[in-house]
Amino acid sequence: MPPPSDIVKVAIEWPGANAQLLEIDQKRPLASIIKEVCDGWSLPNPEYYTLRYADGPQLYITEQTRSDIKNGTILQLAISPSRAARQLMERTQSSSMETRLDAMKELAKLSADVTFATEFINMDGIVVLTRLVESGTKLLSHYSEMLAFTLTAFLELMDHGIVSWDMVSITFIKQGLAFLWLLEDVPRLCYTHRACAEKIAGYVSQPMVDVSILQRSLAILESMVLNSQSLYQKIAEEITVGQLISHLQVSNQEIQTYAIALINALFLKAPEDKRQDKHLNPLDLPVTDMANAFAQKHLRSIILNHVIRGNRPIKTEMAHQLYVLQVLTFNLLEERMMTKMDPNDQAQRDIIFELRRIAFDADSDPSNAPGSGTEKRKAMYTKDYKMLGFTNHINPAMDFTQTPPGMLALDNMLYLAKVHQDTYIRIVLENSSREDKHECPFGRSAIELTKMLCEILQVGELPNEGRNDYHPMFFTHDRAFEELFGICIQLLNKTWKEMRATAEDFNKVMQVVREQITRALPSKPNSLDQFKSKLRSLSYSEILRLRQSERMSQDDFQSPPIVELREKIQPEILELIKQQRLNRLCEGSSFRKIGNRRRQERFWYCRLALNHKVLHYGDLDDNPQGEVTFESLQEKIPVADIKAIVTGKDCPHMKEKSALKQNKEVLELAFSILYDPDETLNFIAPNKYEYCIWIDGLSALLGKDMSSELTKSDLDTLLSMEMKLRLLDLENIQIPEAPPPVPKEPSSYDFVYHYG
Repeated sequence: MPPPSDIVKVAIEWPGANAQLLEIDQKRPLASIIKEVCDGWSLPNPEYYTLRYADGPQLYITEQTRSDIKNGTILQLAISPSRAARQLMERTQSSSMETRLDAMKELAKLSADVTFATEFINMDGIVVLTRLVESGTKLLSHYSEMLAFTLTAFLELMDHGIVSWDMVSITFIKQGLAFLWLLEDVPRLCYTHRACAEKIAGYVSQPMVDVSILQRSLAILESMVLNSQSLYQKIAEEITVGQLISHLQVSNQEIQTYAIALINALFLKAPEDKRQDKHLNPLDLPVTDMANAFAQKHLRSIILNHVIRGNRPIKTEMAHQLYVLQVLTFNLLEERMMTKMDPNDQAQRDIIFELRRIAFDADSDPSNAPGSGTEKRKAMYTKDYKMLGFTNHINPAMDFTQTPPGMLALDNMLYLAKVHQDTYIRIVLENSSREDKHECPFGRSAIELTKMLCEILQVGELPNEGRNDYHPMFFTHDRAFEELFGICIQLLNKTWKEMRATAEDFNKVMQVVREQITRALPSKPNSLDQFKSKLRSLSYSEILRLRQSERMSQDDFQSPPIVELREKIQPEILELIKQQRLNRLCEGSSFRKIGNRRRQERFWYCRLALNHKVLHYGDLDDNPQGEVTFESLQEKIPVADIKAIVTGKDCPHMKEKSALKQNKEVLELAFSILYDPDETLNFIAPNKYEYCIWIDGLSALLGKDMSSELTKSDLDTLLSMEMKLRLLDLENIQIPEAPPPVPKEPSSYDFVYHYG
């Protein structure tokens, strides 16, 4: 008799027959179990059949995946993957359009299963699908609907990584590009592409279907770009920036999202040497010039007006793509940020000369004075460079040899001097007129501020898979980083004056400025002017007030009686936090499936049973808007089987996915449940808050301490509130450090009166 852990009780269904209730011995071969099931319904040829899940994505069960079967699971007896693949292969090439359409619908569904996908691909299924796309005709009824399912199946099959994207034909690529160009003027296309467009122009009048085709086409092109350098080159030769931008001007946000995802993919692949400053028409730029300033200008303008300022709320996936685009745009600054200045490069030295000339006027240049000697000019330059606030007065080029911020700091200074000349001159002259000890060194400040902004905006780091915190104000200006620098250098100068700072206070001033910027950014101003107004409200005195307020919880209650009261209350507060965490786990959360950005979003949901004994989880078709019922979550894990919770780089899915492992922010959101027998359930939380909630809740279930940052914050907040309520009557009363001494006993107790 095998141990209970090797036995699972399941129900198995077959159309037109009563379900069989079986106890499956996991040590028996799967073929033997299938034969037993077929015998129960008198079905011949058991080798033609297999088992798959009845709910969710209905995945096939193999010897490798059978351990995932849980007690109470409902299974189906189904045609084996190889036989199903062979039948679908025949039906997809049927002369009956209805038969082909039904086959494509089923194929699009089954292709998500890697077992079926392997069988279908081994039968040259990818080749068949590409030929169907390449040779389609608009004269066939329902063709556009069938094409949508064909593209869906193709994308699902390719996403398994079984075959290389490099095997895709050029004809298929051009057909996919033609789908993107249907809404544009046909005369702009070359003859070959115009023929492709004309071939499928018959279904343009069916907008709902065409939207699906366009979505799949954009997703497929994105996958090609990301997975194949050769395909990127072929696609880049055919697409212009203007053709991609046209899909951002539509009213369908799904199309806009797929378009920006493709733009982000092209942005990642764009060669660094393609950054021309001039072009006849920026819309005609090839996508290899995605980093071109003119292309970015048009792209930014369209996104701002048609997406960010559109009449529709920004969905989560769109917000993520905007965040990725923002990160990639700022990452264009990385090259300059990591480039040291060459003190012997005359062109670079001329920039410093230009900064000096703009600040102090060419008329005062000693080189223009008659009879001026070399030594006199050097002395004058040294004096001017000191007034400009450089650390090295003799050779200020040496100030830009540290990376970061490298040459990026000099770029910012030159931009300020040329574009906002009045502001630049005012800052320099205002500081040069102060006493030496109170002047704010412009050069040193600009270099440190540029470095600080690069750190805050994480210039040079990869986008985080789970983040969507884009800032609308960065899409309002073509030179957003330089404009941000201009606003912040004025803030720094203002804060310096408010602090009455001296040279010794430089680091303190920079700390205050960092705090002002980081407190203003979370409000996500819609424009740079709004950001400037927010910074204006965060004066030095306001920062001091905020610091004082935040310090109250630490400083106000340090006397021994208060500490003793806190220790008495703390267990009650921790129990309250524990109950809140468990209640949140009972409500459940949705988690994004990693690696599906290229396709339609996929989610799974997990929630704790109300009796706190079982974790229920399962796949979802869409991101849920409300609570997901326990009945719809087919999988479950007994809490008693949970052995441990691991986080970060210790998680199995972080070890498997090298790209995710390199992303520090994804690592900080990853955790896994280890449960018997040697199984894992892997999570990547949507944000830090959900991460803390689940880590705390799972720790509480296992009887461990809740140690997340959120618990510490909640504990401080609730303790402070409870303490203030209990001490409300003692306001303005000095609480002694120690209790008052107990008086000595009286010499006699004659004063006591006994009532008779």
